[in-house]
Amino acid sequence: MGEATSNPKPAPAMDRNPAAFAPTERAPRILNHDIMGCTAEGVLGNHLYSGRALGVSEPDDLIQLHPDLRPQWDGICSHYDRIGLSYSTNVIWDVGTHQLSAYPEHEPSVFFFGAAEQRVRPDERWHQTVDYINSKNRFMDLADNLGVPVPKTLCFDRVGSIDNNAVDAAPYPCYLKAAVSVSGVGIYRCEGPQQLRAAITAFDPGVPVQIQQEVLTDSFLNLQYEATDGQAARVAATEQVLDGCVHQGNRHPVPAPPWEQVDPMAQWLVEQGIRGLFAFDVAVLDGRADTKHLAIECNPRWNGASYPTMIARKLGIDYWLARTFPTRHRMLADIDLSGIEFDAATGTGVILVNWGPVLVGKLLVLLAGDPDQQQHLERALGQRL
Repeated sequence: MGEATSNPKPAPAMDRNPAAFAPTERAPRILNHDIMGCTAEGVLGNHLYSGRALGVSEPDDLIQLHPDLRPQWDGICSHYDRIGLSYSTNVIWDVGTHQLSAYPEHEPSVFFFGAAEQRVRPDERWHQTVDYINSKNRFMDLADNLGVPVPKTLCFDRVGSIDNNAVDAAPYPCYLKAAVSVSGVGIYRCEGPQQLRAAITAFDPGVPVQIQQEVLTDSFLNLQYEATDGQAARVAATEQVLDGCVHQGNRHPVPAPPWEQVDPMAQWLVEQGIRGLFAFDVAVLDGRADTKHLAIECNPRWNGASYPTMIARKLGIDYWLARTFPTRHRMLADIDLSGIEFDAATGTGVILVNWGPVLVGKLLVLLAGDPDQQQHLERALGQRL
């Protein structure tokens, strides 16, 4: 895919109420949401994340799960059966991408459509579009072409081309970022020229990077879209829950999300060939006179907010908090959810989303209910975990 040089006029994105959404007829899917091919090494429990796709699956789908999750299968099935969440029991206990080509009658649903997925289920337009926008530098080029507001950013094809003039002209404090990074790896905060020069040496000279002015806010949004019938359908806007700079989860809904600012880019991506879910990270700057929103990057894939979002959409839940909890338990069957488990009659309660990492002592959980109910569930669940 070449550089974006035109200024297209996309059709407006469709706005959907997640609680009211009803899926249209579609071919059954094969879900492989393993993240090991596109995530940072060394994160505890990374290989167990394929399980979070179970809650977004449907009975006619196939789902690939890591074999280490097998001992938890009865526990998660019992939980989903009790709360009335549909899911697939057609499990392939193997997360190899070669399985995607073994079931050509099933539509592929993957965490990230990268080189491995392209080899076994070729879709050149999807692959090229993902590869294009996965570069933070090309994201900035496209944002400029489409008039999407972004922070002040200097882009470099090679980190070795950053000279003293560029160092002196950088907008401090700033971040030096790899143009293509994974899970926050390759990002350095720089207060001044000395720190920036030191950060430059952390990269090989040929690595593309950008220098981005720090956005002074602790409020970031995740705006999710889905490619549907040639349109970028708005799925959900959530607020990131942060512990310092560490992402802990997401909260829904968000008052007055700035869809109009990123709609043009979302529609452009769909027209280029992106499929499935994708999202934008947007910073919120509250000024005295008004609120500004700056797009930071595009995630051309599923992300941490996608799984609770799609589960909430299936169950008609509008108010929810999804966050990660530590736990002393190593088996789902040992976790007591009595009295706090999700109840469809009240629309409140606890839903296990990323359940596989219980093996390493952590869980991503959706807490359904208004903010007061979320706080109650958070305290009650924390005591039991």
